[in-house]
Amino acid sequence: MPYALSNPNLIILILLAMVPSLLWLTGGGLHFVSDKRTHQVARLSVAVAGTSFIGAIVAAMVYAIGGTTLTMTFGSVVLPGNRGDLALSLYINPVTMIMLLLVSFVGFVVSRYARNYLQGEKHQKQFYVWLNLTLASILTLIVSGNMLMFVVAWMSTSFCLHHLLLFYPERMGAVLAARKKIIVSRVGEVCLLIAVLLIGSTFHSMDFDVVFQDASRMSGPFPVDLYWASGLIVLAAALKTAQFPLQGWLIQVMEAPTPVSALLHAGIVNGGAFLILRMSPIMSKATVASDVLAIIGLITIVAAGLVMLTQTSVKVFLAWTTTAQMGFMLLECGLGVYSLVMLHLVAHSLYKAHAFLSSGSMVDVFRAPTVRPAQSTPKFWQWVAVLIFSGVATLCIGAIFGIAPESQPALLSFGAIIVVAMMQLLLQSLKAGVGMAFIARAGGVSALVCAGYFSLHGVFHWMLATTLPVLPVTNSPAQFVLSGLVILAFFIILLIQQNLPNLTQYGFARRAYVHLYNGLYVDIPFSRLVQRCWSIKPVRCVPPPKGV
Repeated sequence: MPYALSNPNLIILILLAMVPSLLWLTGGGLHFVSDKRTHQVARLSVAVAGTSFIGAIVAAMVYAIGGTTLTMTFGSVVLPGNRGDLALSLYINPVTMIMLLLVSFVGFVVSRYARNYLQGEKHQKQFYVWLNLTLASILTLIVSGNMLMFVVAWMSTSFCLHHLLLFYPERMGAVLAARKKIIVSRVGEVCLLIAVLLIGSTFHSMDFDVVFQDASRMSGPFPVDLYWASGLIVLAAALKTAQFPLQGWLIQVMEAPTPVSALLHAGIVNGGAFLILRMSPIMSKATVASDVLAIIGLITIVAAGLVMLTQTSVKVFLAWTTTAQMGFMLLECGLGVYSLVMLHLVAHSLYKAHAFLSSGSMVDVFRAPTVRPAQSTPKFWQWVAVLIFSGVATLCIGAIFGIAPESQPALLSFGAIIVVAMMQLLLQSLKAGVGMAFIARAGGVSALVCAGYFSLHGVFHWMLATTLPVLPVTNSPAQFVLSGLVILAFFIILLIQQNLPNLTQYGFARRAYVHLYNGLYVDIPFSRLVQRCWSIKPVRCVPPPKGV
């Protein structure tokens, strides 16, 4: 349909088309470059990734100055059954701009890091081919204005990532993880495709903006097709974010190069949370599906939060933290605090990219000889004092930013999580046995962290207020039960973390430690099934010629 475009929107549309297109052209063109020109390939890929990031910055700046929410369609094919059409379209809104900036930045950093990390590798050119295509797929997913285009980009992302995960085909662990990822991804893709078709049959359109406008005007009973669609979206998001107990493939992809791990954990695995954000106008009305999503996230938080305490490998520990963080995001989605989900997604992506790319340096730090202060166990009165201080500080700082727990039960849960985070900082200073001045500074830092959290939440809420739905105040039993379980779960994890050294003197704790270290064995049946049905043939690693 025709649009009267203003100059800002025209510039944004050009940049939105340019950012993924550059990477598509680069990834496709590198197939025809000689394998001997790896240095030039790496430099070109870094330059293109940097150009895409600059284009995303300019697009975000223009949108902030005068852009508006808009969908532009460039061509379409009508689908049978009055389900809308498959269209090549771009969707401009604040969520698109934030995600475009985030992914293009992470992609540029990973591409630049890989230039040195993979220097001298035999298949370095192929790595950059699939890295560019993977980034192009993710960016296409973000700017898609059509739901079927979104699904196609979703599938393309998984396909291109598969080739990155098999960069070392001689590693049987990498092959097993990649094959498990294939199975999980195909199931998720089928669920998402069926969900999109059900939504199209209900609203007779595949355009996000048309569907969302019609959904906002809905009244009366929720259509049965949308109940099924929302449930399938939950399943697709859970599979994409490696929720417990199907998190095994995410833990085992550590066999891939570190840049691949960084891109996966800082970008691609967040696709499930982004899916819920994109579909939030529908998901906010599907209360049953949202409650199920919150329960899945809570179970994953508890399981992954306990397992990660027992891990000794830096990258495996980081992988389990990713699973826990993804569970946290889905919990936030299920409770309807969508602006908080976006803040969490941005913060987690930046943190996890840095954590993986610097994981080698962290190993060197832990290997270095150091004198660590004696750790004491906090006394009962110290626990009480820290709890009171953290609770009062959180309520007071939250009140300054206009956040009242009675406005929505979910806010009480996340206020309690802030209390737990502040207690963690304060208890660490108490365990170190330092003076009161240091403890006072720790309290001040805790308060600053809390204020920073609420400030950032306020900024994201302001930016996304007209884009993401705000759930009405609900006082249903399910909301109160979920809020109580969230508070209980985080305090239990804090108690176990603070007393872990002392718990090892008990036999049941030592047995539990072994089970947790092995991930509660939930992934073993899936691994055995894949190996039995899809045998892995070892690839012989050919040594280099003598004298090389």
